[in-house]
Amino acid sequence: MGVVEAVCISEKKGMVKKEVPEILLEENWGITGDAHAGIWHRQVSLLAGESIDAVKKKMPHLKHGVFAENIVCRDLDLMALAIGDRLVIDGQVVLEVTQIGKECHNAGCAIKKATGDCIMPKEGIFTKVIHGGVVKAGLAIEIERITQRQHG
Repeated sequence: MGVVEAVCISEKKGMVKKEVPEILLEENWGITGDAHAGIWHRQVSLLAGESIDAVKKKMPHLKHGVFAENIVCRDLDLMALAIGDRLVIDGQVVLEVTQIGKECHNAGCAIKKATGDCIMPKEGIFTKVIHGGVVKAGLAIEIERITQRQHG
């Protein structure tokens, strides 16, 4: 089980998000007041705090939201997720994984220029809201696998 480390929103797409005390997730809509809310498959984005830490080694001044992530998680293996898996926050909010990774808004973004890499294209997790509620730092988050995958 992991923990929500931070929550962030932005009023316009393509902008750095700002950390806020809490967010309200609405079923099949996304985050109230966030530019990415709407009826589509990328309502809420997540990144692992550990991934952000790796970039902070090169750029220690980075703040939560700089990669346009809505929710920063810690102690949760987001890279093990598959499309259709769900994330359950505080036992009530349910997010379903709809996409893993994405294209950067532009090839020469400031983060990529400064660090040589941008983590959202490879490590960003995108979800839609199945069951809404309030999310804030410190809440538990866990993975709920929808399908069993065969190993071998």
